[in-house]
Amino acid sequence: MLFVRRGFIALLLLCLGCTAQSVDQDVSRRVERQVRAYYKVPAGVQIAVGSRKSSEFPNYDQVTLTFTDGPRKQSHDFLLSKDGKTLVRFTKLDLTKDPYAEVMSKIDVKGRPVRGNKDAKVTIVNYDDFECPFCARMHETMFPGVFNEYRDKIRVIYKDFPLIEIHPWAMHAAVDANCLAAQNDTAYWEYADYVHAHHNDINGDSKSTLVQQFANLDRVALEQGQKNGLDAAKLQSCIKVQNSDAVRASMKEGDELGVNATPALFINGEKLDGAVPPQELRGAIDRALTDAGVQPPAKTAPAAQQPAPAAPQKPASDSGHTGK
Repeated sequence: MLFVRRGFIALLLLCLGCTAQSVDQDVSRRVERQVRAYYKVPAGVQIAVGSRKSSEFPNYDQVTLTFTDGPRKQSHDFLLSKDGKTLVRFTKLDLTKDPYAEVMSKIDVKGRPVRGNKDAKVTIVNYDDFECPFCARMHETMFPGVFNEYRDKIRVIYKDFPLIEIHPWAMHAAVDANCLAAQNDTAYWEYADYVHAHHNDINGDSKSTLVQQFANLDRVALEQGQKNGLDAAKLQSCIKVQNSDAVRASMKEGDELGVNATPALFINGEKLDGAVPPQELRGAIDRALTDAGVQPPAKTAPAAQQPAPAAPQKPASDSGHTGK
């Protein structure tokens, strides 16, 4: 009986060894060198090679590489040949899941101002920065041109993602906008239209201070409040307090979705980075409509015009946000 028990324990340990075996030290060193060189991993990032685990691929084991940079840590799965001579980047896609739907499930649009059909099957979420020049360009592309083509088939929602490291009044603008949104969607959108189109007015002249720029934003917000019949005392109080909690929550959400520059659009979950041209925006909207079972609107041929002189290329987005 004792012999049988010992044999069972030995067999159990052997099986455990089959499913999780440490990688040979020499192989581990070669794996780290290859990965560091191929992916240009910075010297300050530590790479740890996990144990071998059985995989569904013949002659290959699965190993997990963990990349550590201070408090940040990421893990990625690879396939390592049993002879230790080949490493394969392992990406397994689950075709039973909808990746775009999963993205949209992580975006909180509750209470956000909506432009378009509130019951539309296609939602466009734009992580926006009021001071970003590329966001202003994207806003101009969307409104009124592209938006008017799809007005009853889409709903557009802006989320806050001010790049506070490089845009000093963007946070203040977002807070003012949300003070308007708390009372009236139209006031919010008219404020967004104005600020995106009048950066020079907000910035003022070369002698303007940040305090003066804040005052310019507050003036525009109060004018929109008066125009749309908002509760003036409530609006003034909100603007004075400058509570940025909602804005920072939106920034954190964007970070978790991989937003690192503005503008960043999610069209039913498909991400578009930067101030994309109208034809690219239309293409993404049409794909989303088709997937949702909605016929995209017929396109009218643009009028012929003389080609404009070539302009120097610029990056189509602002970056610099660190999530702080």
